[in-house]
Amino acid sequence: MMKKVVLILWIVFIVLTFVGAGYIIFNGGRANAGYACVPMVFSLIFGGIYRSILSKEEKKQDEEKANY
Repeated sequence: MMKKVVLILWIVFIVLTFVGAGYIIFNGGRANAGYACVPMVFSLIFGGIYRSILSKEEKKQDEEKANY
């Protein structure tokens, strides 16, 4: 459950990053860069959390295979 929520949030913030970058380009660079940078920071955070969850799951599966 947690893995799916984090993945969805990661994707949402990636999309928001590109939308913010497009908004800045559309306004000729006069808009604040924070419209793209803030979502990018959150996408990096959620991406790291997602990869951490995957790593823990892989490690758990490897331990289960080693126990057989």
